[in-house]
Order: sequence, then structure tokens, then C-alpha cells
Amino acid sequence: MGTGQYIYETGAGSDTGVVRDHNEDSYLTKPESGVWVVADGMGGHEAGDFASQTIVERISSIGRPASAPDLQARFMERLTRAHDLIVEQSQALGGATIGATLVALLAHEDLFACIWSGDSRIYLLRNGEFNQVTRDHTEVQELLNSGAITEEQAEHWPRKNVITRAIGVSQSPNTDETFGSLEAGDVFLLCSDGLTEHVEDHEMATVLKSHDPQAACDALIETTLSRGARDNVTVIVVRCSARPQNPVEAEEPLDWTQGF
Repeated sequence: MGTGQYIYETGAGSDTGVVRDHNEDSYLTKPESGVWVVADGMGGHEAGDFASQTIVERISSIGRPASAPDLQARFMERLTRAHDLIVEQSQALGGATIGATLVALLAHEDLFACIWSGDSRIYLLRNGEFNQVTRDHTEVQELLNSGAITEEQAEHWPRKNVITRAIGVSQSPNTDETFGSLEAGDVFLLCSDGLTEHVEDHEMATVLKSHDPQAACDALIETTLSRGARDNVTVIVVRCSARPQNPVEAEEPLDWTQGF
């Protein structure tokens, strides 16, 4: 299923993991709208669940956008409403810290956007090259960016998992965005940090190159569980393919500058 000139094959899965007793991750796949989301809740049982589920529930009403800007506007409106509801819930619980990290892939016609807050990630496999699209909002990433520590030091940093952004913990949703043009054969991987804690980037790439989207999700989650899965783990894989088209009906490619 897809929109415009591309169709999308989606795989998805989530697991509580080996250590935790409940799953605070939530995810959403709406290829008919061009929206995929992973939200990783924080705040303990019910609070973290509430945060991630609220994000997914609000965004699930996004409908069918008329354009790339319309899709982004609809997404941010719903994300802002989810953020406000999380803040209200925090206040009702006496100011407890409640929130969720977020990664979202938006796609319309030949354009895509990645929107994120926190340390959940989006990767892109394109023409055999596997790259991280998002940049973690973490204390250790800020130290890396400033040159204060090396990549090797970052691997063993004691506060490696301290995040600096999340939905529901600031005055408004504090997100980053990046935009691009889709290509046939693109494969996107969205995941919570439960995956990246146990599986290396090169291992993810190998799985994506040799499995269809659902089998890739299943394999990555199984690998995480086999390695101890200290956190919840959620994975979405989206493969983009060109829609068969009659040459006389083909349209000129969209200019990304007029899109997102």
C-alpha cells in the first residue's frame, strides 16, 4: 500500500524483552497515510505506557493528506496535542516525569521526512549503503558533537543512555527534522533503543539486505532477545518500491523544495 508513485511494504514488531515486566513502547504503521511511528515511553508502569500510547493514538487519526506540507502539518498538530495530554497527565500525578522518545517517517509522493526526539532511531538502506538518518538527543552525543570525548570513550560512557529531549517533558514538542527524496528500493528501519543497545549497525544492514520487511523485524527482535534484551524492543521496516505505471500517465517528478 502507498501513496502516489510509490508503494510500501511494511513489517513491524515489539517485545517486552527479557528483563522488563511490561512494554512501554508503542508503534504505528499507516502506509495509506504515509506515516510510521515508534514511541518509547518513560516514567514507569502506566506513565510510560500512557505517553507512548497517547502519541500513537493521536497520530493515528491523521487521515489522507493532500500534500507533503499538509502531511507534516497534520502530524505536528497531533503530536502537539499528544504532548499537551502527557504534560496534563504528569501534572495530575504530582509532577512526575512522563514522556516518550519518538521517531516518525512521513512519506508523500516522492518525498520523505524524518522527525524525531530522543534516542530512538531511523536508518536508511539505499543502494547497498546503510546510514543512520537521525542523530541521538543524548548527553553522550552532545559530548561527541563538541569534541569533548572520542567515539571509543562514548561506547563506555557511564551516562550513555541519558536523553536530552523527549515528547512531554518540555514546553512544546522539541523535535528535529530532516527531508529528502525517495528512491525505489529504499528501506527504512525505525527502532527504539532496545534494538541498538544489543545489535550493531552492520548487523542490521545484513538482515535488511537478506530479508523481507516482516522477516527482518522478526530476526532483529529475536537477535535482541537472544542477547539479553534489557529493554523493550520495537522495530518497523519499510521498503519503498515504484508503483507500476502506464507511461502516458507518468507525471514529472516533484521538486522537494516545494514539498516538506
